[in-house]
Amino acid sequence: MSKQLKISRILHAGYVFECEGTQIAFDTIFENPFSRNCHAFPDVRFDHAQIREQKFAAVFISHFHDDHCSLESLDLLDRATPLYIYCIFDELFEMVRRLGFAKVQQLQLNVPVRAGPFEVIPREAMDADVDSMFQVKAAGMNVLNVVDSWIDGHTLAQLAQEGPWDMVLWPFQTMREIEVLQPSRSAAAPPELPEEWIAQLKVLKPRYVVPSSCQFLQEPWSWYNRAFFPISYRQFAREVGEALPQAQVVRLNPSVSVLLDAASLKAAPPLPWVVPVGEQDVDYQYQGNAAPPRTADIARHFAPLTAAQASRVTDYCRSGLLEKYGDVEASSEYFDETRYWQLSVYDHAGQVTRFRYRLDAGGAHADDGNAALGWTTEIPAAKLYAALELGESLTSMYMRINDAVFDPATERCLQDADAVDDPLVRCLFSDTFGAYQAAQLRRLLAR
Repeated sequence: MSKQLKISRILHAGYVFECEGTQIAFDTIFENPFSRNCHAFPDVRFDHAQIREQKFAAVFISHFHDDHCSLESLDLLDRATPLYIYCIFDELFEMVRRLGFAKVQQLQLNVPVRAGPFEVIPREAMDADVDSMFQVKAAGMNVLNVVDSWIDGHTLAQLAQEGPWDMVLWPFQTMREIEVLQPSRSAAAPPELPEEWIAQLKVLKPRYVVPSSCQFLQEPWSWYNRAFFPISYRQFAREVGEALPQAQVVRLNPSVSVLLDAASLKAAPPLPWVVPVGEQDVDYQYQGNAAPPRTADIARHFAPLTAAQASRVTDYCRSGLLEKYGDVEASSEYFDETRYWQLSVYDHAGQVTRFRYRLDAGGAHADDGNAALGWTTEIPAAKLYAALELGESLTSMYMRINDAVFDPATERCLQDADAVDDPLVRCLFSDTFGAYQAAQLRRLLAR
C-alpha cells in the first residue's frame, strides 16, 4: 500500500499534516473570532479540551501577524511542543518563551526542519522581512503552502525547480484593507484573480490547488463583508480550472481532511476538535464600495468606554499623539509641507469630539484656528482605545480617511499621498511590533 499524507484544515492559514502517525501543524489559530473581529467563514467552534490533548511533533508559524500567531491559541498547546517561527524580531520569541514554551526556534529560509517523516523547508516570500512560505515533503508528496504571501520572480524560479508539486495551498483572496479606509477615493476592485497568480500557478503546475488563507468575515453588521473580499470561491475555481485544466481545485472548509497519495485525493475523517456550525459551502458576496455607513453609525455598534478608558483616548489625542508624531515619518512627500489635520472621534452614541492639529517640520501642534484642512481622519473611540491598549490592528479599526472634498490644490497633492501616511495610522502602528501579542501575554500572565 502506498504511503499517504493526510491534510486537514483548521482555519484561515491553519493546517494539520499527518503521516505515519506523526502530526505537525501550521499557523495554529483556535479562536472564533480571531484577531478580535475576524469571524470564521464558514462558521465553526473549537473544542479546546480536545485541542489541549493534541500532541504535535512540531508547530510552524509563517509570520507574526495576529491571524497567524496568537498567544491565546498557543496557550492551548502542550508546552513541550517544538515551535518553529519565522520572524526577524526577537521580541516575539521572548513573549512565546514567557508563555512557557522551551523549544522555540527561529526559522531560516531554505533550511529544512525535520519532524518524523516530515521535511519542512521555509521558502522566501516577496516581503521577506514579514512572512514566509512552506514546502512540505512527506510520503513521497511535495506540497507548497503559500500561506498568504506573494511570490516574486526569483522565488518562483526556485520553486519551479523544486517541482513537481502534488498540491499547492494558494492564498485565493485579495483583501482591500487599505481601500476600505478611504472608500470615497478608491475604485471598486474587479472580482477576478490577479494575472500574476494564474501565470505563477501555470509555472508550478500542481495536481491539486486548494483556495487557502482566507476564511473569515468581520462582524455580521460590518459593511466590510461586502467590500473587503472581491474574489469568491466560485470565481477562483472557475479561473484556475480554465487556466490549469490538468489540475483539480479542492475546497477545504474548516475541519475537512483529505488523504493525498501518488494516485489520488480522497476524503478522510475530519478534525474532531474543529466543529462546523451551520452551512459550510458559503461564498463571498462582493459589492464594491457599496454605501459605506457613516463612522457615527459604525461607532454605535460598540460598547461605551468606561470613564478611565475614555480618558485614555482623550489624553492620547491631546498629548500622546503630539509627542509621538515627531518620531514617525511619512513615506510620501505630502506632509513635507505644513498641513492642517482634523481627527474626529465618535463615541458609542455616535457623538463626535474633534481635534485639530497643525502638522509641520517641527511636529504636531494643537490648533484652534480656521485654516483650510488638508487631511481628515474619523474613528470610533472604542477602536482607538483598542489600538492603544489591546493591540487592535489597522484591518479592524473602521478608520475613515479623507472622506471629504478639499480645495483644488490640496486635491491635486493628495493624488500622490498614501492612505497609510495618515497621521493617526503612523502614530499607532509605524514603529510598533507585537502589540496584539503583548496585550495577549499581559492577560494570560495575569490569570
